[in-house]
Amino acid sequence: MLFFRSEEHVDRWVDAGHPRGEVFTLDQLWALARDWYSNRLDPDWKRFSTDQAHAVFAGVGLTGDFWRLDA
Repeated sequence: MLFFRSEEHVDRWVDAGHPRGEVFTLDQLWALARDWYSNRLDPDWKRFSTDQAHAVFAGVGLTGDFWRLDA
């Protein structure tokens, strides 16, 4: 994971010949971590199903082919 200051910074990275990956905000990253790990310490924790994982991603605005686990 790489952190960039702005979209312009991302554009300079790409212009330098690096592939453009998925770009999301720090707020989205925090929301994803919060939702993804919120129940990991529960004694009856179970891994998310593919549909549940997609719902977590979509809930924080992460959609598109990159976020499809069944693609």
